[in-house]
Amino acid sequence: MVLLLLVIGLLIGVVLGLTGAGGSVVAVPLLLLLLKLEPASATGLALGVVAVSSLYGSIQRIINHEILWIPAILFGASGAVVAPMGRLLSIQISPQLLTIGFASLSLMIALRMLWQSIHEPENSMVIRAGGGNSTTEPLLCRLSETQKFDWRFRCMAGLTAGGVLTGLLSGLFGVGGGFMIVPFLNQLNSVSMRNAVATSLVIIAVISASGFFTHVVTQSIDWHQLTYLSIGGVSGMVLGSILVRWLTGVYLQRVFAITILVMTALIIFE
Repeated sequence: MVLLLLVIGLLIGVVLGLTGAGGSVVAVPLLLLLLKLEPASATGLALGVVAVSSLYGSIQRIINHEILWIPAILFGASGAVVAPMGRLLSIQISPQLLTIGFASLSLMIALRMLWQSIHEPENSMVIRAGGGNSTTEPLLCRLSETQKFDWRFRCMAGLTAGGVLTGLLSGLFGVGGGFMIVPFLNQLNSVSMRNAVATSLVIIAVISASGFFTHVVTQSIDWHQLTYLSIGGVSGMVLGSILVRWLTGVYLQRVFAITILVMTALIIFE
C-alpha cells in the first residue's frame, strides 16, 4: 500500500512539474481505481497532494522570479474564496453523479489537449518554451512596453471570473485547475509559457489548499495516505524538472491526453 501511494503521488508530481496542470486529473482516477475510494474521499486527497506538490514546485519558480504576481493574486484569491463552496456542494451530490461529472470534465480536457496538439502545436503546454507570444489578436490582458502589468477593467474582471470558475471546479471535482489556468495566462501578451506554468503552480497551490481545508473541516481524511502521496508528489516534481529537458511538448501532451482518456473510460465502465 505504501509503495502504491508513493507511485501515485510520483505520477501526480511529474505531471504537475512537466505541464503545470493535470495533476488532479491523473490523481482522482488513480485513487478511485487503485485504492477503491469513494469519489468524495478521492477528490479530497487529490486536493491535498496537489496543494503540497504545487506549493513545493512554486518555491523554485519564486526564487527564479518567474511568477506573474498580479494575475496570481487575482486568480488565486477569487478561486480560493469559491473553492470551499464547490467542496460543500460535492458533499450534496451522489457519488455516481460526482463520478460522471468528473469523467465528463476529464473527457473535455483530454479532447481539448489532443485537438490543440494537432491543430495548434505551438500553443501546447510546454514548460521549457521560452519566448513570449507575438500574436496580433486582441488579448484580454497585456503587458506594457516596460513589461509591467497593464491594469484594465476587462483584464481584472476576466482574471477574477477565471478564478471563480476554477475554484468551483476545484472544490467540486478535486482538480487544481491548471488545465484552465495555463492556457488563459498564456494569452497575456509577451508572456512565455514558462511564466504561465510557474504562475499556475502558485494559483493551483492556493486554490487546492482552500478546497482541501474545507474537506478536512467537513469530512474525515486519512493522513497516512496523504503523507505518502505528498512524499511521492514532491519527488515527482523534482523528477519532472529533470525529465523536461528531454521531453517535447506536443508528444508529451498527446500521451498525457490519451492517458486521461483511458483512465476516464476505466472509471466509466468499471
